[in-house]
This record gives sequence, C-alpha cells and structure tokens, in this order.
Amino acid sequence: MSNSFYITTPLYYVNDRPHIGSAYTTLIADIIAMYHRMKDDDVFFLTGTDEHGQKVQQAAEKNGISPQEHCDIYAERFRELWSYFNLSNDDFIRTTEDRHVKVVQHVLQDLFDKGEIYKDKHEGWYSVADELFITEKDYEEGKYRDVRRISETNYYFKMSAYQERLINYIHDNPKFIQPENRKNEILGFLKQPLKDLCISRPKERLSWGIELPFDKDYVTYVWFDALLNYVTAPGYLQDDDRFQKIWPAVHLIGKDILTTHCVYWPTMLMATGIPLPKTVFAHGWWTSEGQKMSKSLGNFIDLETIQMHCDNVGKDVYRYYMAKEGPLFSDSDFSKERFYQTYNTDLANDFGNLVNRIFKLIFKYFDGYIPKPSSFEEKDQAMIKASKVCYGGVIVSLDSLNLNGIASSIMGYVSFINRYLEKTEPWKLAKTDLEATKTVLYSALASLRFAASLLYPLLPEKMTEFFSMLNNGDSPGTLMEWDGLKPGTELGEMKALFPRFDMQLLENM
Repeated sequence: MSNSFYITTPLYYVNDRPHIGSAYTTLIADIIAMYHRMKDDDVFFLTGTDEHGQKVQQAAEKNGISPQEHCDIYAERFRELWSYFNLSNDDFIRTTEDRHVKVVQHVLQDLFDKGEIYKDKHEGWYSVADELFITEKDYEEGKYRDVRRISETNYYFKMSAYQERLINYIHDNPKFIQPENRKNEILGFLKQPLKDLCISRPKERLSWGIELPFDKDYVTYVWFDALLNYVTAPGYLQDDDRFQKIWPAVHLIGKDILTTHCVYWPTMLMATGIPLPKTVFAHGWWTSEGQKMSKSLGNFIDLETIQMHCDNVGKDVYRYYMAKEGPLFSDSDFSKERFYQTYNTDLANDFGNLVNRIFKLIFKYFDGYIPKPSSFEEKDQAMIKASKVCYGGVIVSLDSLNLNGIASSIMGYVSFINRYLEKTEPWKLAKTDLEATKTVLYSALASLRFAASLLYPLLPEKMTEFFSMLNNGDSPGTLMEWDGLKPGTELGEMKALFPRFDMQLLENM
C-alpha cells in the first residue's frame, strides 16, 4: 500500500519576476516529489502565487492596470518557468481563485464566531514594504524598510494564546522545523511574549484583498490569507476524503519567511483544529560570486541568467547543480566557475566518460549486445553490495530532505564503478578471457543502469536519453533491481550525454 506524500513550495509573491531563489525552492521540491513517486508513494506537489496585499495594489496603480491584471501577468511568468523546467507539480494555486477565497472567509468566520478574533485599536510602527506592524525594538534596530507611524482599528487573532502549546509541540516533534538551526531560531523567538496577530487592513488604506466576512470595511492581512492555500489545494472544506488522505504537508520555504510558517501558520491551524504540517524546512539563501545578490552589482541571477546557463549545458545540469550545491542547511554561493566545473567533473568526466567507456567495449567485443555474465566473483559481488549501500544512503538523505546527500551518495557509487573498471581492466582482460570480460562489462553496465535510475529525479531528460541507449524496456522513473539488465539486448546508438564544457568560454560570459 502506497503512502501519501504532500510537498509544497511557498506561494511566490507577484511583485517580482522569478529568480534563482524561487527556482531553487521549486526545483528541489520537484526532485523530492519525483523520488517519492519512484517509491510508489501517492504524491501531491503544490506550488502557486500569492496575489493580494499592498505591494500588488501599488504596483498595479503604478503601471496603470488593475490588480487582477497585474497578478495575471506575473502568475503566467511563474507558470512559464515551471513549464520550461517540465516540473511535475500536481496543482498551481492562485490566492485570487474562488476556491481559496471561500476557504479563507470560512476560516475567518469560524474563528470570529469562536472568539479567536477580536477588534481593537492600535498605534505603532508599520512597515509598508513587509506589510506588517513592527515592535519599537524592530524600529530602533532598523530591521524593516519604508516604516511609518499608524493609528487605526483592526481585527486581531489571539495568537498569544497558543504560545506554550506551540513551544511544547516543537519540542515533542523534532522533525517539525528543520534544519536544527531554524528550530532553535524559532524557539529563541518564542522566549519573548508572543503578541496577537493583526489580521485585517481597512479598505480605505488597502482594497486589494479578501473581504472579511463579518465586516465589509476590511480585507484580510495577506499572510493570513496566503498561508491557508496549503489546505485549500488538497480539498479542505470541499473534499474531506481527499483532504484527509493528503494532509499534512511538508513545506519547503526560504529562511526569510520562517516566522510566518513556524509561528503564524501553526497557531492558525491549532485554532482552526487542523493537524499541523509534518515538516517546515527552511533553506538558506544564494549569494552570487561570493557577494550578496544585487542588481546594482550586476550579479543578480534572474530568469535570463538561468536560461543562459541552461542553454549552454542543459536544463538538467542546472537542476543537478541546485540539488548538489544548494543552500539547504546554510547559505551557498552560485559561481559560474563552480557551476561549470561541477558539470565537467561529475557529469562529463565521471558519468559521461563511464557511459562511453562501457558502451565502446561492448560494441568492440560483443557487437553491441549486452553480454551474459557467468559467475560473479567477489569483486563483482562488491558492486551489488555497493549499490545497496548507495540506495540506503539515498533513502536516508531523502527522509531528511538532504538533496546534497542524495547527489553525493549516487556520485560516490559512480566513482566506485569507475574504480571497478580500473581494477578489472576489461580492455586487457578481453584479450585472454572473454567469458570473464562478459561478467565485468555486465556488472559495470548493470551498476551504471542502477545509478542512472537513482539519478533520474536530478537529471530526468538526460537519464531518459541514457535509458533509450540501453534499449532494455526500462522506465527510468522507477527504482529497479541491480541485476534486472537483460543479456542479449542490442544497445541503442551511443550518444555524448554530457559534452565537456570549454572553461575558456567563461571569460566572455
């Protein structure tokens, strides 16, 4: 019986175009979803766009269009990028959709009826850029941009009532907030008294939002609205059986929205009576060429820059690099030199040369037909044992959402195959013992096939090409037995999967 697995990206705010940060989170979510599909889990993968709030309204006014038109333009840009990468998301939700508006208004009315929401007047500092009220300490420390003093009446969610319950939940569920440093950050935040959350904005100041069902003069605070998308999409209040099957979720987010997802969101769910997510995993940020990204510095990695690298070596390579070198546990730097060196070392040299070497030997000595092995000696048995170790490492890393570890385990196995060939030297062995050569080349190709199946979520297009070269009737999107390779099958045309990149070209990039 398959297990359900629900993974989400954050909803991307429609005030800017996609960039390396949004591409990274979504690509690693797609990779994780694909690994779970290979395990035959029932996967639901969600992404989408967050479309309400003051910044959207201001941007639309500046461009002389309606907020909805603005949202339509930017949502389509995200859809186009995910289509470009052939992502496997099951849903793309927009917070302006009717299905979401109904859920938000139902939850608001329910919490209001239960006394979890109250009306009060507040005077304090408000960050227009971040669309939230801030403390006097935050104001003095200058943490927020475009801050002004505001005095107005709003509605508040009794978030403070859930502080101790949330702290206890975090301690009792060690996988709830990951990695460990993010959990410690939230626990540190919760050492201070938790304030109630302002969940409305008066229409006279902001009209672009979901109207409060109990007061037509207000709209909902964008974060209270946006977070509920995670339960809207799997069917909350619309298809209870489906929702119970899919929920709870694993959320992938950037560290900049840690508090909203690990304090606001769980307390909202506690008040509503919905179980909390399995995990909120907050990854680090990308820097560029050793510096914080900045358009003024010219090191900002936008959509055009991403597509340039993809045009040079393939979309799969960008995907692989994101997984192997990305900032899962701390910040990572995107360096052009490192990107292309990783491509040349891991893919052109290690995997690509291994394919060429094995295929050429099979074509030379066995006319392109997969040889039938005889008895497996200890050195051959070691390949099978190593494949099991590799698979175990992949699963352990997958369970902890450690894509860096997944890539390292697989490429370690690829290196093991290369060392096996260096030890057995089939190009020499064939001159004296063709039967033994059959076993060596079968073992090497079977091992490579096994590694390729594990690499599929990281390199789906290239591994699909490789499996077409095997001509063995396999689907690369399934986990397979090491010895499932069929002897006697004629190999397909050999292709250069990963042509070496000329590093001198970087001088003109």
